[in-house]
Amino acid sequence: MTSLKTGMDAPHEHYFVRVEDLGDRCWRCGVSGADHARSVVGTDAAEPDDLTQLAIRFRTDKWGDHRYTPHYQRHFAHLRDRPINLLEIGIGGYARDGQGGASLRMWKHFFARGNIYGLDIQDKSFVEEPRIRVFQGDQSDPDLLTSIVEEAGRLDVIIDDGSHVPEHIIATFKVLFPLLADDGIYVVEDTQTSYWPEWGGSAEVDDPGTSMAMLKRLADGLNYEEFVTEPYEPSYTDLNIVGVSFYHNLAFIQKGRNEEGTRKRKILRKRYSA
Repeated sequence: MTSLKTGMDAPHEHYFVRVEDLGDRCWRCGVSGADHARSVVGTDAAEPDDLTQLAIRFRTDKWGDHRYTPHYQRHFAHLRDRPINLLEIGIGGYARDGQGGASLRMWKHFFARGNIYGLDIQDKSFVEEPRIRVFQGDQSDPDLLTSIVEEAGRLDVIIDDGSHVPEHIIATFKVLFPLLADDGIYVVEDTQTSYWPEWGGSAEVDDPGTSMAMLKRLADGLNYEEFVTEPYEPSYTDLNIVGVSFYHNLAFIQKGRNEEGTRKRKILRKRYSA
């Protein structure tokens, strides 16, 4: 992984925080985000290990406008050398001619053995090249989503960077998550729209109808075996999610069989003795 050696600090992965009057600084060594960006752009490696470097090379906003790439690096590192299938919803560029596809190219180079698929409401067919295939349509159309999976095969990674409308995020997840590989990763970007009424979200943080509310319910579902309300029938997501990680405007959902068991009847003897 590319890192910048500063003073007596050993090389390490940088994590940037906003410091008043100083801008973005690594919390460990203090290097600025701008200096780090210049250092990775100047690296001559044929195929860099650092996802931030690739994001800068391909001009995707996953680094810059956002600070997503360090989180992606951490969650995707174990998949780097596998022949995965990745679907990203939202190709970028909106309706502008010849614009978009930056992140698909980044993923292609990060996953050297992977097949990369993209879906956008606009025609982005110009983005296609070896190992990149694109589809056009509405991300909330269940028939379209199902047909994409049928063509692509098992999806190991799904990234929702589409409309960012909470209603669409929820509808897309309901269709695609069951079709994700048993050990796959589902990502939702730009979750801030959950709090914006102008984007279909809600100014009420506890509004149960938003995309963040759905994600928070998934986190609760990790512990369904500890619920004391009975009888309780676990949902598909309760049984098939083993981790939910939240970052600023970003969430990762790790799929897997969630059946670790519980000691609640032993600990709560009084409750269950009746």
